[in-house]
Amino acid sequence: MCLSEILRELCDLSHATEDVGTLVGRFGRRSFGALLFLFAAPNLLPLPPGSSTFLGAPLLLFAPQLALGVASPWMPGGLRRRRLDMEGLRGAFLKLIPWVERVERVSTARLTFLFGPVGDRLIGVCCTILAFVLMLPLPLGNLLPAVAISLFALALLQRDGVFALAGYAVTGVSLGILALAAGLIHSLFIAAMSGL
Repeated sequence: MCLSEILRELCDLSHATEDVGTLVGRFGRRSFGALLFLFAAPNLLPLPPGSSTFLGAPLLLFAPQLALGVASPWMPGGLRRRRLDMEGLRGAFLKLIPWVERVERVSTARLTFLFGPVGDRLIGVCCTILAFVLMLPLPLGNLLPAVAISLFALALLQRDGVFALAGYAVTGVSLGILALAAGLIHSLFIAAMSGL
């Protein structure tokens, strides 16, 4: 079953709530890619303030596991049993499904040398760093990290190296902008301190 079909199932009105463990089980062997997409992609849509922190926390649980080469996602029992309000996520999924379907039509397994024990771990390292950035309280600062993690997630799901390369490119841009912003804040702080 492809990602878009699983997302459609999750949008079924009969699923008022879903425990996290069952949700993870739906994605089978592609759990890491699916979970990264599940918690990163909604950040591309207009969401209430603080949503990026709520969605970024699971990314900080799963992405490091991918970086460490864990075979399947681990989570504490309390989180596994926690029930999610699917009504809150359904609107985001319905907006994302058409885009996912377009990706699935044009994507195929290619440049597969970018994956494997080393490649998957490198993607995990990038997603871990991006998850930290995603949670920072920066205006529109969550957009590029969310794009990059979503690209990496689709790359893992489809084994499509083109998406992985795009993810690396967006990661570079995102971290570059973060470095510029940090430098600007530092300069303003120094200027403010020297004026005292």
